[in-house]
Amino acid sequence: MQIAVLTFDGFNELDSFVAAAILNRLRAQGWAAHITSPTPRVTSMNGVTVDRQKSLDFAAEADAVIIGSGIKTREYAADAALLGQIRLDPARQLIGAQCSGTLLLAKLGLIGRLPACTDLTTKPWVIEAGVEVLDAPFVAHGNVATAGGCLASQYLAAWIIARLATPRDAEEALHYVAPVGEKEQYIAQAMAAVRPFLPVEAMAGAA
Repeated sequence: MQIAVLTFDGFNELDSFVAAAILNRLRAQGWAAHITSPTPRVTSMNGVTVDRQKSLDFAAEADAVIIGSGIKTREYAADAALLGQIRLDPARQLIGAQCSGTLLLAKLGLIGRLPACTDLTTKPWVIEAGVEVLDAPFVAHGNVATAGGCLASQYLAAWIIARLATPRDAEEALHYVAPVGEKEQYIAQAMAAVRPFLPVEAMAGAA
């Protein structure tokens, strides 16, 4: 599985790096999560500069896409040329967005009027875009998911792994990153957020 983690200038490190790290726990199964950006180099909201691994057009061919957040997302949401470069297909791909990434998802027309999750700062802008915002960390409608809060990146990663591999694989990936002494509690909380949005057949396979 190939995953594009859309990462723009001004990005939030927790969104992009945590999700990518958890997804890459399945590298032995042929998975790879790539920092995917419109420019060769991007600098985070805290001054961390990284080279992209994939260009933005990779998002169109990836099996799953995560749209991270950042301090410049509102500018990007108003950039029609940039939005036109993001070609996503929810009929074929799993698509997730976190915090202000939900605003980009709304502007791309992939949420419609379905309720979504985002962070508290972005909430008024998402509402302004015509989207109902839930007081929840994670929600999914079919192949499209949104998450609110920096540390909700674990939920997006777990959802993608549970959908494209198995819930057990998601639990194992979370187990690796979970704090020592709190692993079972950490996994239970994350899977409780994700499990209601998994297909029945996925949960049957986990039983």
